[in-house]
Amino acid sequence: MNKFIAKRQQLSDWLMLIFSMVLVLCAFNANALFVSPPKDPLPLIEQTYPNATKIGNKQGEPLVRPIYKGEEILGYAFETNDIAKIPAYSGEPVNMLVIIDPEGKYVDAKVLEHHEPIILAGIPASKLDDFAAQYKGLSVTDRLKVGGNKTEGTVNIDGLSGATVTVMVMNVAVVKAANKAAISLGIIEPKSKVIQPISTIKQDVFQKADWTTLTGDGSIRKLYLNRDKVDQAFVGTTAEFIESAEPNQKQDQFAEIYFTLADIPTIGRNLLGDAEYDYQVKQLKPGEHLIALMGNGYSFKGSGYVRGGIFDRIQVHQNDNAISFRDLDHQRLTDIYIDGAPKFKEMSLFRAQDHHEFDPGAPWEFELLIRRQTGPVDSIFTSFKGQYDTLEKYVDTPPAIYPEPELTLVQQVWKEKTPEVVVISLLVIVLLLILFFQDVLVKHPKFMHQLRHWYLVITVVCVGWMWGGQLSVVNVFTFLNSLMSKFSWDLFLLDPVIFTLWCAAAVTIVLWGRAVYCGWLCPFGALQELVNVLGRWLKLPQIELPFAVHERLWAIKYLILLGLFGLSLDSLALAEKFAEVEPFKTTFLLKFDREWPFVIYASALILINLVNRKTFCRYLCPLGAALSFSNGIRLFDWLKRRKECGQPCQTCAKECEIQAIYPNGEINMRECHYCLDCQVTYYDEEKCPPLKKMAYKRRKNEEQIPAVNVG
Repeated sequence: MNKFIAKRQQLSDWLMLIFSMVLVLCAFNANALFVSPPKDPLPLIEQTYPNATKIGNKQGEPLVRPIYKGEEILGYAFETNDIAKIPAYSGEPVNMLVIIDPEGKYVDAKVLEHHEPIILAGIPASKLDDFAAQYKGLSVTDRLKVGGNKTEGTVNIDGLSGATVTVMVMNVAVVKAANKAAISLGIIEPKSKVIQPISTIKQDVFQKADWTTLTGDGSIRKLYLNRDKVDQAFVGTTAEFIESAEPNQKQDQFAEIYFTLADIPTIGRNLLGDAEYDYQVKQLKPGEHLIALMGNGYSFKGSGYVRGGIFDRIQVHQNDNAISFRDLDHQRLTDIYIDGAPKFKEMSLFRAQDHHEFDPGAPWEFELLIRRQTGPVDSIFTSFKGQYDTLEKYVDTPPAIYPEPELTLVQQVWKEKTPEVVVISLLVIVLLLILFFQDVLVKHPKFMHQLRHWYLVITVVCVGWMWGGQLSVVNVFTFLNSLMSKFSWDLFLLDPVIFTLWCAAAVTIVLWGRAVYCGWLCPFGALQELVNVLGRWLKLPQIELPFAVHERLWAIKYLILLGLFGLSLDSLALAEKFAEVEPFKTTFLLKFDREWPFVIYASALILINLVNRKTFCRYLCPLGAALSFSNGIRLFDWLKRRKECGQPCQTCAKECEIQAIYPNGEINMRECHYCLDCQVTYYDEEKCPPLKKMAYKRRKNEEQIPAVNVG
């Protein structure tokens, strides 16, 4: 028997070597990646705009097609791959045609090309079109989010069940491409990174002050120009010698203008008096402010004011905003009441309207424009500016808001999936504790069985149905394709649940082999086991195949795996379609919401477990076959055996419900699911014959020892 086992092991090792060679050939054939036939964007644009007379070529930076009706521009079309080429789950981007109108509204969005396995094999293309159609009518300025809870400032669009990662990548590509295109076309302005809330004036802060005090502390500022300074500004222009000062006039005053914010109580009440100040402030709408100008010399009102009510000699600048004033914004001051003020030729109040979004707490500049006439119509302007900084004591200035750095798609996904990742991590930690303390737990069979069943329930309900955390042989294909082409961690980090499960599988594979993942963390495996527990509870007869037949059926899953990799040498997408032999997508990702053949197939594989435990796992699962190749690298072998196991005792072999124990008592770790039932028996003196025999001998020996009289 031992020679037979050794030969069988040698044959198995040869099969592993052959499979490894096929695996390498498959990996090097990365160029066999299936490319879905790309759609021509022009007919799609014509469908959207049947009345268009011309569709332009791609032009500009970024590349955009203008769409015309005569001379009128109806909209702009662009492809996401030209502007925001973001890899999706397959490692390749989903190229979309996006059309916006001149106002920045989405008119249409269509998928031109994709390589996504989840869509190529199982999800109707119509559902992808339905997802893309949600962009119609939205604005490029909207913050769009796929699925999740609604938050203030965001517009939620529905995701696509079973392809969440794909549509999230599509959404990022559409939004980024549309934003860049709209900015380049001048439809929207680039957003500022720092948000400074507008300050408010402290209306309850007032201090009696004279002219010297307010000009001394900067509450009132002055722009002073002599004639020499003005002449210097026109040097080198055609107006250099027009109205220029004589040498003895160079130091004469040209203009002296004081400027201030008059709706600040300490300034306005001292300048205007209480009654006038209250009247002026009462006339202001929310967000409006008063700027007071008082000057001598060159008139700040200008001739334009006389002709049409436009003040063409003054402006106020704040950040990128230039404020000009009309006659409706102006009110002449007849007098000021502050002590110590000089006499002024002109005094005026100007109203900065609310649409200017003037911030009383932010620095601003007063600009005086000086014009010299060079002809009957022609003239040349120069300007001088005076800086105004509002004193902190006059205003409440909220702190600047520094938005959080824009998260990458990977960061966004992990942030949203943090609860799921935490729960799965805790499940893995609990599993590791179970394994480390297995020798203690298996001595309490009832507790051990209840613990395992509850663990499996959580795996099915939470990991499987709620979070779609079902690993697949398709993930192996994706990894190999990425490994042998352009590897990127981002591709795998796009699905935090799957990535976390792969990490857990990798750790347990290195330590104990594939058994731990298949027995504890695989949702479909857990579902099968729970269905079998139900069948046994209902006392349904269990069908167990003879070991010789059962052993030969093991080979089916390895043949399926080799067949899938053989197909992938010609077309990876074709292999992914045939990977539907796994019912995982139907059961967990799509929750049986698909065509009836898939539903019947998955349902049959689940219901058969009422009478035969884990049928799919034992005979058909290509993922389990792939993971079983790791058996040669596992570090630990914690499943204890006795020399009597198999010779003559067959208790564990008969009780193993997936028949992973050879008749000679050896456990086949490539088929074991680490349920620990054999370890329960190993420590049970009532069930384990060798242990029962040892217990019997111990009792006999104790009975033969004579009692000792100590009295």
